[in-house]
Amino acid sequence: MANEKLLTVENLRVLFNTRNGQTVAVENLSFSLAPGKVLGIVGESGSGKSVACYALMGLIPSPPGKVESGRALFYGKDLLQMSEADLRHVRGHKIAMIFQDPMTCLNPYMRIADQLIEALLQHKKISKKEARQKSIAALVEVGILDAAMRIDEYPHQFSGGMRQRVMIAMALLAEPEILIADEPTTALDVTVQAQILALIKGLQQSHNLAVIFITHDLGVAAQMADDILVMEKGKLIEQGTTEAIFKYPTQEYTKKLLSAVLTTAKPVASEAKANESPLLDVKNLQVGYASYTGSLFNRKKQFSRGVDDVSITIRRGEILGLVGESGSGKSTLGRSIVRLVDAQSGQILFNEKNLLDLSAANLNLMRRDIQMIFQDPYASLNPRMTVFDTLAEPLLVHELANKSTVLDKVNELMDDVGLDQRFIRKYPHEFSGGQRQRVAIARAIALKPKLIVADEPVSALDVTIRAQILSLLLELTRKHNLTMLFISHDMSVVRYLCDRVVVMQQGKVVEEGETEQLFSAPQDEYTRQLLAAIPCL
Repeated sequence: MANEKLLTVENLRVLFNTRNGQTVAVENLSFSLAPGKVLGIVGESGSGKSVACYALMGLIPSPPGKVESGRALFYGKDLLQMSEADLRHVRGHKIAMIFQDPMTCLNPYMRIADQLIEALLQHKKISKKEARQKSIAALVEVGILDAAMRIDEYPHQFSGGMRQRVMIAMALLAEPEILIADEPTTALDVTVQAQILALIKGLQQSHNLAVIFITHDLGVAAQMADDILVMEKGKLIEQGTTEAIFKYPTQEYTKKLLSAVLTTAKPVASEAKANESPLLDVKNLQVGYASYTGSLFNRKKQFSRGVDDVSITIRRGEILGLVGESGSGKSTLGRSIVRLVDAQSGQILFNEKNLLDLSAANLNLMRRDIQMIFQDPYASLNPRMTVFDTLAEPLLVHELANKSTVLDKVNELMDDVGLDQRFIRKYPHEFSGGQRQRVAIARAIALKPKLIVADEPVSALDVTIRAQILSLLLELTRKHNLTMLFISHDMSVVRYLCDRVVVMQQGKVVEEGETEQLFSAPQDEYTRQLLAAIPCL
């Protein structure tokens, strides 16, 4: 059995019918998977890597999707020709899947126990009591503490990393032979990602699982996979062992993906002068949140600190990186600087004026000089406004343009962020993720601000698009003499972009320093953990 193939896919072709005609999502794809091996499928969004695996599981919605041709042989039986009843027996039992976003895959109305037990009873002839015991054991195996108690909680009571562990436990409950992991760590912090990857790798080895690992992160693929399959626009571009693909790529697309991986320091230092007074000086800032526990008639108010006595400075022309895990307070600090979150005490001195003392009218005037780029441009852009309306609005409101000059100003912004001027009448949903982020950046620089707060602006982007957006941000900061607070949990991105780094943990600053100095000789143990968790090629 060692040399046999557990799964063989031949000439898979998947179509989608759209208003603009047929779109080929997967074109004549062939690959095989051996027992106990990990196959990494890499490529940008839209390359067809997830669609190919969904087709194997019978998860392509029809219509509009259609598996037009091909074979997927599992123990000699073609998965693509199975009836729904036969496929239901295979799905979850013989072939299991971990999806990208566990919050949308877990039922928010059902306790974790009910979801795990339901999945197990579908495939095993055991009692409900025995199923509960097996479910608790599975949660223990994936590293959830107090599993016997936590199994009766709801998904929203778990962190993102813990929810992903629940999904892994659910996938392994029926003891499958193949595990398909579809971007299982994309939305996770670097340290949590490292934990989940180590968990999947350990479980794969202990259970002798064959794994298909789908990702756009080449560092993750290098760490996890024995063999790599590279896809672009639905087609197989290159395949081989992990070592061969990463050391000796033969195709230009593969070389492009590898060249987009950030492993170097910032290419050009910012022109920030150490002896100048800082543009932004945050002193002893305290930001907290009130929450309530107990019943309706016996409510107790609790107060938790999101930012606890934090002080940072940003020099003019500098890019300061703010890093830490989810819940460290970095986004809360960024939002409090632009006054989207109220602070309880401290000072936020911008051009030596305390933003916390400004009236509403003066604050609106000051916001022209401080702009923000959010993590999800689709959520931050108005879906009912065209790109022209989105970019023209701040120019007209702040009287930087009039009706006769606004078109030229908008076209200049489109040129600045590398978008075709013909796109100005399009809506956000008509753009790709990277293009939408370019629109969001154009809106942020429209008023020629002095400071930009960028909150995880590239975390949801593919590796090549991420590299393009980071290069764009570097170019714009130099061209417009911008100062930037760049918030991220991705240490490799921070190293490439930032001049100095501030590390936050549990609402406090634990370390700060020049970027290369911090990377080469971190002083705090938490910083060392963040750096150690970076996936390496």
